[in-house]
Amino acid sequence: MAKVALLAGTTGLIGSQLLELMLADEHYSSVIAISRRPLGKSHPKLTNIVCELSELSTALAQVNANDVFCCLGTTMRLAKTKEAFRAVDYDAPLALARIAKQNGATQYLIVSALGSNKNSSIFYNKVKGEVEDAIDQVGFRSFHILQPSLLTGPRKEQRAGEGAAQVFYKIFGFLIPKKFAAIESIKVARALFAFGKAESVGRFIHSSAEMQNY
Repeated sequence: MAKVALLAGTTGLIGSQLLELMLADEHYSSVIAISRRPLGKSHPKLTNIVCELSELSTALAQVNANDVFCCLGTTMRLAKTKEAFRAVDYDAPLALARIAKQNGATQYLIVSALGSNKNSSIFYNKVKGEVEDAIDQVGFRSFHILQPSLLTGPRKEQRAGEGAAQVFYKIFGFLIPKKFAAIESIKVARALFAFGKAESVGRFIHSSAEMQNY
């Protein structure tokens, strides 16, 4: 049966790679990509909805999809305030989950982070853990949480400290346990796609070590 995928975070490192995988595969007959600016991309299967994250409920009111992929995320450096960070990493993914579930979606997959924990004293990890739990309560038939370590890949803009960290991992990576080692973004994108196609029932947490195999 032809399926429809809804993808948020399309212009990011993982989201952009996941979009290419979806468009090249027959599993989804239609891919609805949400972005804050036009993707400038054309494909028979692609529909691009351009809106601000605060407008998701309105923009998606009439949108029906089977599977939802959330690759939204920012950093404190880019967000500048805790409120702005929370709007991207908590409010938007949860709003996406609620409206999609209301419109019939049965599967939700989200890119979270290594160390996510709602009880963490680290703000970043705490918010990631909180949104995982909040989305779990929405009640999807299938809910996948991916928790990658430091991402490597063709970012459009280098995040502070990542260049040095990637050099470190390249030299000393063999000494680091697989769970904590840097991971290529394309592996996370492939894992997302594979988990979505599997259509398993339940709540699943996928470690960075597991995703290294994709």
